[in-house]
Amino acid sequence: MITTHDRPTPGSPAYLADQRADLLRFARGSRTGLGFGYLDSAGVVDPARPVELWITCRMTHTFALGLLAGEPPAPGGPGADELASLVEHGVRSLRTSLADDAHGGWLAAVGEDGVVDASKQAYGHAFVVLAAGSATAAGIDGGAELLRDALACLDERFWDDREGLVVDRWDRTWSELDPYRGVNANMHAVEALLAAGDVSGDPTWHLRAGRVAGRVMGWASDNDWRIPEHFDEQWRPLLEHHRDHPAHPFQPYGATVGHGLEWARLVAAVARTLGERAPAGAAEAAVALAERAVADGWAVDGEEGFVYTTDWQGAPVVRARMHWVAAEAVNTAEVLGRLTGDERWAGRAAGWWAHIDRSLVDHELGSWTHELDAHNRPAGDTWPGKPDVYHAYQAAILPLLPVTPAFAAALAAKGLASGA
Repeated sequence: MITTHDRPTPGSPAYLADQRADLLRFARGSRTGLGFGYLDSAGVVDPARPVELWITCRMTHTFALGLLAGEPPAPGGPGADELASLVEHGVRSLRTSLADDAHGGWLAAVGEDGVVDASKQAYGHAFVVLAAGSATAAGIDGGAELLRDALACLDERFWDDREGLVVDRWDRTWSELDPYRGVNANMHAVEALLAAGDVSGDPTWHLRAGRVAGRVMGWASDNDWRIPEHFDEQWRPLLEHHRDHPAHPFQPYGATVGHGLEWARLVAAVARTLGERAPAGAAEAAVALAERAVADGWAVDGEEGFVYTTDWQGAPVVRARMHWVAAEAVNTAEVLGRLTGDERWAGRAAGWWAHIDRSLVDHELGSWTHELDAHNRPAGDTWPGKPDVYHAYQAAILPLLPVTPAFAAALAAKGLASGA
């Protein structure tokens, strides 16, 4: 174990390099026969949980970024050959165990005894696009074909061209569409569409990302920059959704602080990618979203850290601290600092990295503790264990990359170890 005195400054290039290497070391244990499994706090697959589509995709994406970065591995971590094998395994799993050969698309979860969750979810399908795009950028066999098929499925089954948004969930046979509509799936669709446009060179996907971002910007602007997350089938906000289950992992009640930050970063990327074709005011909206999230979420209850959710007046509801929120905070600070030239963002990022190092990074077992309680003690009410490393790895690599293109395309163009 490295002592605090010997560790590089949190957020510095050396610190980020150490984080990237150790996150890949931790993540390599997620490989199973069906895809990538849910990791516990020690980095061991939890046998009680199925192999889930979103985790398999996010791990495939992360291993592809690690391969593209070309950096030396941590002791016991995967080198280039193993990283390539892990990405290949992810692509293969998305072609076999998680693919629905009977009805098309991808199953939400599978286990050794068969299908666990047969629903077809926009959230998971967006991550298939992201994983396929990253595998394509990394030169993995089958990646381009997977990207083609994933985009076709997203386009045919989930894209609502009239609304400029994606619908949320179908049954297995694509015959029944759930009336719920959600912003979370649309957020990850924007992420995936930006990445797909970068990798494929097809501006169609960038333009669609812009349409989605424009709708969300409008809702947020009308709501003091707190984003309504949940809607009915007519896209009418459901502001009281899950009031009785406020800490839901995917559909929490109220305003989700981390999503305000994540949307800010994605809206900034839309602005940079589309230029004059971006939604009007996108750059200003990115700043407004982030400032609202910081004001509502950071250290607002006497303890450092970002609260998970607030009500519609900005008062904390769920005070747990989620690792992914802090990861998105430092990502957004990096992007907005470059976008605006405002030096306050660098100062904020430094403080947030110090918090991450003190409270979230597990310096003994590896990865980041996924959930802390209101006093920054490890917890697991919403996110037990350490399921994946996607948010943390992206936080550790984004400062070394341009605002656009997206992660995989940027690394394919630049690399890290080469210094190109």
